[in-house]
Amino acid sequence: MQLLRLLADGRFHSGEELGTALGISRSAVWKRLQQLSAEHVLVLHKVRGKGYRLEQPLSLLSVSELSARLPSLTLWVEDCVDSTNAMALKKLAEPAVALPFAILAESQSAGRGRRGRHWVSPYGQSLYLSYAIRVERAAQLQALSLVVGLAVRRALQSFGVSNVGLKWPNDLLVSGCKIAGILLELSGDPADVCHVVIGIGINANLLDANGIDQAWTSVQRVTGCPVDRNALAAVLLEQLDCVLTEHREHGFAAFHEEWEAGHLWQGCEVRLTSGVHEIDGRVLGVTLDGALRLLVDGVERTYSGGELTLRLRHDS
Repeated sequence: MQLLRLLADGRFHSGEELGTALGISRSAVWKRLQQLSAEHVLVLHKVRGKGYRLEQPLSLLSVSELSARLPSLTLWVEDCVDSTNAMALKKLAEPAVALPFAILAESQSAGRGRRGRHWVSPYGQSLYLSYAIRVERAAQLQALSLVVGLAVRRALQSFGVSNVGLKWPNDLLVSGCKIAGILLELSGDPADVCHVVIGIGINANLLDANGIDQAWTSVQRVTGCPVDRNALAAVLLEQLDCVLTEHREHGFAAFHEEWEAGHLWQGCEVRLTSGVHEIDGRVLGVTLDGALRLLVDGVERTYSGGELTLRLRHDS
């Protein structure tokens, strides 16, 4: 992907210049650009006498820049993977892998969200990150996705997305549109020592995308300015380390008030779906172990685990 790195600044570069840098002919440059444009859904402009440029500059990831900011963290920056979570799970099977570690990618060919949904992952436009940790007791798993959501929210707020809120159990929304999602996957016995891969997707500089089946937005859409993806990744990883350390020591109780304050649907009428079953109720909040509290037919009930989907009721 050296060719895309040469074009990442969004300026015009002549075919001769690009060919010299890559050691290929100008015609080979054009063929490769056509292929990359099609594969990664990138809009390319070609102007006689000026050369080629991308319609939108790309903020590409730099392992050296991230390592300088996070010197104690083992991390990998990949060009394209099937999924950063899948790669992280494979890394966990390797002997003596250092934990925690992070994997980031410019794109994913098979990115995934909850319930097996495809996570659209265009090249160099969003943040695709997995963070692997060791969990030594089951209590550390309680409300873990909610705590991670707070780390993502704090990171987004620091980049000007002031109105971002939480949707139980693991999405972040702005004005009803999804800006980030979380997927946790376990390796090992959750009743004993195990490992957790924390997958996070953030729509950073995404302005247009095909295949997203829900309302979405991005940091650039909200703020009007492109975001430095290295800076966003670094802040997110710093926040993850911060909240996970506190969660390990004090549990979700240390975050309960902050989480409910950021919960967008607090007090709203919602519909909770589990398979073919639907439950209507009003959100009362979450318990100290992260379960959803609903008022259902005048009775408070709690729900957690399994493949649960929460939506606002049409009449709310």
